[in-house]
Amino acid sequence: MTQASVATLMSQRFRGYLPVVIDVETGGFNPRQDALLEIGATLVTMDEHGQLVPDQHFSAHITPFEGANVEQSALDFTGIRLDSPLRQQAAVSESEALGELFKQVRKAIKSHDCTRAILVGHNAAFDHGFLNAAIERCVIKRNPFHPFSSLDTASLSALAYGQTVLARACQAAGIPFDQQNAHSAGYDAERTATLFCSIINRYRDLGGWELTLREQAMEAQEEE
Repeated sequence: MTQASVATLMSQRFRGYLPVVIDVETGGFNPRQDALLEIGATLVTMDEHGQLVPDQHFSAHITPFEGANVEQSALDFTGIRLDSPLRQQAAVSESEALGELFKQVRKAIKSHDCTRAILVGHNAAFDHGFLNAAIERCVIKRNPFHPFSSLDTASLSALAYGQTVLARACQAAGIPFDQQNAHSAGYDAERTATLFCSIINRYRDLGGWELTLREQAMEAQEEE
């Protein structure tokens, strides 16, 4: 399958949207008051067989915005140490993190012939709320993501595997999950992306989504 074929499939599969898996680690549950501490992202693409696969990865430690609240209970849950020298050395501002992430997302949107990105998350409303709040704080005018639509792997996992917890859904799907790395935004985004691809591919394999006539014709030409 050519790169043009992949772009055609991706643009048709999700109505012109490119799925981008996002996971955030935060200082609490309120996106307007609590700090965004980590963001992880995994973009997806299609292989030569039309199967959805994880592609590029991105992650960043983020310096809490001025006046941000950080609950100790949230740090205990995620294991994040704000005073860690390694974290302090690597952490960037929200604006820097989102700027670099959005640069990669826009490039992927263009290469897959899509019109916009759509956020994929495990309990996606949580991640989407913190992403949108950070975008507002940073006064980012060109948001590559749909502002309110998202795809939730917790709901998809309940349908496909009868599980809603990320680790248990991955286990049901036969995807390795390391509990020691859990609650790291980069790791959780990558595992969520693998889970998302597994569910979408399984649905297609069961006959739930077929290649379009246009794509079938393109494949036939390639085989000649």
